[in-house]
Amino acid sequence: MFKTLRSDIRCILDRDPAARNALEVFLCYPGFHAVLNHRIAHFMHKHGFKLLARVISQISRHFTGIEIHPGAVIGQRLFIDHGMGVVIGETTEIGDDVTLYQGATLGGTGKDVGKRHPTIGSHVTISADASVLGPLHVGDYAKIGAGAVVLKDVPPYSTVVGVPGHVVKFNKCPMYTDAEISCAKNCGSELCGTMECPVMNQEKEYYPSSSRRAGEEGVDLDQVNLPDPVELELRRIRDRIEKLEEELEKLKASD
Repeated sequence: MFKTLRSDIRCILDRDPAARNALEVFLCYPGFHAVLNHRIAHFMHKHGFKLLARVISQISRHFTGIEIHPGAVIGQRLFIDHGMGVVIGETTEIGDDVTLYQGATLGGTGKDVGKRHPTIGSHVTISADASVLGPLHVGDYAKIGAGAVVLKDVPPYSTVVGVPGHVVKFNKCPMYTDAEISCAKNCGSELCGTMECPVMNQEKEYYPSSSRRAGEEGVDLDQVNLPDPVELELRRIRDRIEKLEEELEKLKASD
């Protein structure tokens, strides 16, 4: 328990430049308080004290503004930054080293039963006011942009933006919005736009040091440098027009 407590504090010190020391985190960070209270409530929930678990979770919600159902399964080093308005549903599963920003929702769609909330992999970043809804899976190292509404599975190492959410980037490889196997780099490989793409995999440093604080590997905190799906689509249209013009010129020259 104390080892988990230390790692929860350490991850906040690593990811938040405003955190000066462990005592400040312990006393002043509602995200830390919410996770700590959840671990207690989840223990009660697993051992049959479900009403007591809900009481603990609701008291925690009142003081932190973060609602986590005691049935949710949360891994190590979850960091909820600011946290106001964060909602985590009952059947949600969260891996290790996940970061959630204020207003993020891991919820249901209202039409599912049983497993009705998302499963979040490890090293995932979910930005402010993003919603991940339904029993879908978000792969490891994925990043959800601010305000995105995710309604289907997200592949590992991908970036999702928009409403509804679209994959706009696999690792360092920008993607077109309406064709998951069409890559904006047009590397020419048959595997272009897939996880096996040689261009995408030529560099293995998925998250540069500028996007995280020292001490944590594989945690991407960059919420600014996201691909613009509209720009990518306009670029694709321009490329198609240029190719059509080239074909037209060839036809004119052959007459």
